[in-house]
Amino acid sequence: MELPLTLRVTHRSMLARDIMGLTCTADALPDWAPGAHVTLEAPGGALRQYSLCGAPGEDWQFGIKLETAGRGGSAAMHRVGQGDVLRASAPRNDFPLTSPGTSHLFIAGGIGITPIMAMIRAIEAMGGKAWKLVYLTRDADSTAFLDELAAMRGRVTIHHDAGDAERAFDLWPLLDQPRGRHIHCCGPRGLMQAVRDMTGHWPASAVHFEDFSGGQSTARADDTPFIARLARSGQDVPVPAGRTLMAALDAAGIALPRSCEAGSCGSCRTTLLQGAADHRDLVLMEHERATQIMPCVSRAAPGCDVLVLDL
Repeated sequence: MELPLTLRVTHRSMLARDIMGLTCTADALPDWAPGAHVTLEAPGGALRQYSLCGAPGEDWQFGIKLETAGRGGSAAMHRVGQGDVLRASAPRNDFPLTSPGTSHLFIAGGIGITPIMAMIRAIEAMGGKAWKLVYLTRDADSTAFLDELAAMRGRVTIHHDAGDAERAFDLWPLLDQPRGRHIHCCGPRGLMQAVRDMTGHWPASAVHFEDFSGGQSTARADDTPFIARLARSGQDVPVPAGRTLMAALDAAGIALPRSCEAGSCGSCRTTLLQGAADHRDLVLMEHERATQIMPCVSRAAPGCDVLVLDL
């Protein structure tokens, strides 16, 4: 990936337990809009994507969670300090703030608050159009931007569940009717799937997701190998249990459009001609699942040996 920008860290702080805040500047920072993310090169060379959580026109701000069970990229980023230099990509936005002049319901879980903070700050700068935030975390110590959000009384609900499913926040009263709102949801896949399930009666254009988990989180222990048959060429592409359909197609020289690679943007949507898919995306409506598939995360359903794709 091209990393044309050189950022200098001007401030480092802790936004919450295990969540570090970085403020960065450069000689010429590109413009960006709320929902945008940037790829940063961590010390040691790992590439990680982080949402911009400040306000457009200001120095760039990031909130970076330490993933103790991760692959080391976030741990390396947490060693970055004031004065350090980072290589970065230009901003990219797969989760734009849609219709900023309308009513919005923001739903954030954990570190998923970062792109939504940029949206809230932008809306407030435009005069504070109607919006509401539901922010779900384990406890107060793990809640980033707590003081800033707590001051926005009447529009912000912060709920701590301590990891107990019985204390989960009931979203249904907010989602039972569209009421002309747009939803922007970012957080753990379980939260986003719950929101997806509860908004099946909403217009698809009014519900938007950002997935931080990446496609690897959709792998399951009982995944089995299958064949992807390309109808246009007749080529059979083996898909091992430990590899995504997209990765197998890449290895075979079949490059699909892509963006999030996490099943939340729809860029890689592919026509499914035959076979039963195990859908793991957050994009397809129920009536589309028999004829479409998202190769970045979805694969053949158990018992299905061949998926025939319009490729």
